Amino acid sequence: MRAKITYFVLAAVLVVYFVLVGSRGVLLIEQGTAVTVTFGVAVLILPLIGVWFLWHTTQFARKAGLLARELEAEGGLPVDELRRTAGGRIDRDSADEVFAKRRAETEQSPTDWRTWFRLAVAYHDARDTPRARKAMQRAIALHEGKPVRA
Repeated sequence: MRAKITYFVLAAVLVVYFVLVGSRGVLLIEQGTAVTVTFGVAVLILPLIGVWFLWHTTQFARKAGLLARELEAEGGLPVDELRRTAGGRIDRDSADEVFAKRRAETEQSPTDWRTWFRLAVAYHDARDTPRARKAMQRAIALHEGKPVRA
């Protein structure tokens, strides 16, 4: 719950920032000179990119949450079998062992979104965020019945 609150607070701050930057872009355009119009358009592009990124990130998080709830209802969420250090961090060797199991499971059922979801969790536990995101995107695409590249 804490992560959701943090996410929404940061998203709200970003939206306020986008509005402020956008208003500065409009003010620059209203000046009417070639330089200020050029800068104004450039300044307006930044919030548009930010809004696009925020929208896609929010949709990704929402869809991943839906998959998690569906998998939980089926009783298929991965069990936390990771060893932890005295400080509470995940033991790297333990994460690698679990990852190897999840990868083998995914190789056996490459079209099952559930295996890709569990693989994404294993990637995340192994601190490989880019691959975790790619695996979760694949799980979402498979769940939605969208075509997935090999």
